[in-house]
Amino acid sequence: MRIEAYNQISQVYSTAKASRIKGTESVSKRDEVQISRAGRDYQVAKQAVAETSDIREDKVAALKNSIASGNYKVETGDFAFKLIEKYEAYF
Repeated sequence: MRIEAYNQISQVYSTAKASRIKGTESVSKRDEVQISRAGRDYQVAKQAVAETSDIREDKVAALKNSIASGNYKVETGDFAFKLIEKYEAYF
């Protein structure tokens, strides 16, 4: 192993580092993030959906009233079709 070659290489690197350090100025810059208009609209929509209830109270109340009064009728054909449709999605 040639030690003098290693010394020459280390000298080159150390002088390059020193020259870069001398020439730098201390300017503080801040990183900045800008969100597009579409991004802001998306955030507003997402927040509105998160605050909305998953249950539609008006529909639930109407169904409860019709069940309680005995007026709620289930079409067996529609029920069977929906049931088969649901199971076909799994297979």
